[in-house]
Amino acid sequence: MDFLKPISSNKIPCPDSTVKVESGFLDLYTDKDVNCRFCKFSAREQILTEVKRLLEIYQLEELSLTITGHSLGSALAILSAYDIVETGLNVLQDSRAVPVSVFSFSGPRVGNVRFKERMEVLGVKVLRVVNVHDIVPKSPGLFFNENVSPLLMKMAERLPWSYSHVGVELSLDHKNSPFLKETGDLSCAHNLEALLHLLDGYHGKGHRFVLASGRDPALVNKASDFLKDHYLVPPYWRQYENKGMVRNEDGRWMQPERPKLDEHPEDTHRYLKQLGLASHH
Repeated sequence: MDFLKPISSNKIPCPDSTVKVESGFLDLYTDKDVNCRFCKFSAREQILTEVKRLLEIYQLEELSLTITGHSLGSALAILSAYDIVETGLNVLQDSRAVPVSVFSFSGPRVGNVRFKERMEVLGVKVLRVVNVHDIVPKSPGLFFNENVSPLLMKMAERLPWSYSHVGVELSLDHKNSPFLKETGDLSCAHNLEALLHLLDGYHGKGHRFVLASGRDPALVNKASDFLKDHYLVPPYWRQYENKGMVRNEDGRWMQPERPKLDEHPEDTHRYLKQLGLASHH
């Protein structure tokens, strides 16, 4: 079952112990495995050190920081934005505060109403783009959320399943697109390519759906079966040529040699130390 826990319980700074977020999202953001090559540092540590590095490189320029994500990635983007501002990482040496914003696509609720209010106090701007037929943005917090009366939310705020969305919502409807067909497949309503297609054709409530950027509607069917059949775009068309097999110099077909990946940047420890984050690896 989804439940809320204080964001500070996972060593993320917060002056208010009543600010809570969904436990699974928080654990995913902060957990690490020292025995795993690519998980020795948590997602939090990797994000904060990389932001620290980039701000150090470009500190003399006019900066802004925009974080984006889809679905679970949206929840992590919101947590990251909160963390960056709450820790003061976005404040440069000359005291300039770099504005931080989030573009969320098909994202779930992340925390309680106190978390929403804290994000507003910190000045983190969030735009949530959703398909009205998508069930993911309606969870968690199916019964107690920002859509119920303030009085009921006040009564329910101590419950471990009382959630509230943050930021401003841009609601889109796939039924307004002449390119998309009726379907009972719930995954289509959650599809990122379909959502970007809807965003491309949206010109405001009551306005006709017209594609604006030249974005190819065929992308919708890259990993779904959502386009109307008369467009003659096969469903789930994205695949690797020859299923990834390549022909070597001897004429034999084989899997290509995988590139060597670095585990973590060499300067991760240095930036963790600057951030005051204990590191035992």
